[in-house]
Amino acid sequence: MREQSREKTTDRPLVIALVVDTVGNQGNGTSNSALQWAAELRRQGHTVRLVGIGSAEYPARVRRVPLVSWVAAKQQMQFAEPSDTLFRKAFEGADVVHIYTPFAFGRRAAHVARTMGVPVTAGYHVQPENVLYSAGPLRLIPGAQRFIYWLFNRWLYHDIAHIHTPTEMTASLLREHGYRAKLHVISNGYAPRFTARETSEPQADVQAEPHVPFRIIASGRLAHEKDHITLIKAVAMSRHAGDIQLIIAGTGPLKRYLTFRANRLLARKADIGFHPNAEMPELLRSCDLFVHCSIADIESISVIEAMACGLVPVIATSELSAASQFALLDESLFGVRDVAMLARRIDWWIDHPCELAEWGARYAAHTREHYSVASSVRQFVQMEREAAS
Repeated sequence: MREQSREKTTDRPLVIALVVDTVGNQGNGTSNSALQWAAELRRQGHTVRLVGIGSAEYPARVRRVPLVSWVAAKQQMQFAEPSDTLFRKAFEGADVVHIYTPFAFGRRAAHVARTMGVPVTAGYHVQPENVLYSAGPLRLIPGAQRFIYWLFNRWLYHDIAHIHTPTEMTASLLREHGYRAKLHVISNGYAPRFTARETSEPQADVQAEPHVPFRIIASGRLAHEKDHITLIKAVAMSRHAGDIQLIIAGTGPLKRYLTFRANRLLARKADIGFHPNAEMPELLRSCDLFVHCSIADIESISVIEAMACGLVPVIATSELSAASQFALLDESLFGVRDVAMLARRIDWWIDHPCELAEWGARYAAHTREHYSVASSVRQFVQMEREAAS
């Protein structure tokens, strides 16, 4: 009987339960990724059961964690209340259950799935370094980072045979910290609605002088590890400071601080705040350059989305961020926290509009070829079939 079941999962559509604390909120990357993968899985013929807060079919209740929930809410995330009744209903007849985060909701879901005989896989979407940056001075405690890696492993991952990691950097960090599961490096990919504007193709009539205002955009949580303050300072230092309009799309605990500093330092009023994910493609296409200053990032989907829309990225090189892997030339890189170097990069791209148009088209083509969500989901299904067999 088990042999027959194994054979069937190698070629038939799967029934996959995706367990993620916050499903119905497109304000954070994990939720966005889960929703995009669910849509693409269905498009490819599979059955998906989204389990979590905001799910239409399998909704979870909100779990209040003192202080921690308040900090998480600032970053558009909530914790879900575990429910064995909900899990049993969602997992009945499923081929595999995939857990997105190692918190109480995901841990209990994994336990219930195993008692039902349903295989469990997991994704590594919460980087310990990001947790520590949100914890303020606690990140300065010696060994804190290693402890969080150990804690996540103890909570969930040590019992998981197949783990999805968005980048090779994440896989290397997990191996370094003693994770022994089979690691599947699969990009989270980007949704097909992120496409380049028509004018992103190289043209002979590109103006020799940059237009005004020159729009620079960053996207990500307004939190310490995203280091948006470096971008604000670099724009202020730019030779073209008076001609730059800055947009930082995101929400988080540093909104007031970043707005205050931008108002004090920048010649033009900056747009700092939340933009619905549905509006992001059009917003990105309306801009000229994308800057990513993050110190710690598992993958940085915002960079992929910007490149898909035809924007040249300028990315911080950090040993805790995988984003620099996307750079196709040196002018797309700067040293993390190096304000002066970032200002020089910004000035270079403003002073070279022809190169900006040419490389914008190259980045868009490169992204279409390597980071589509359809390709990522096909690889994910292969991992799920392996686990289910």
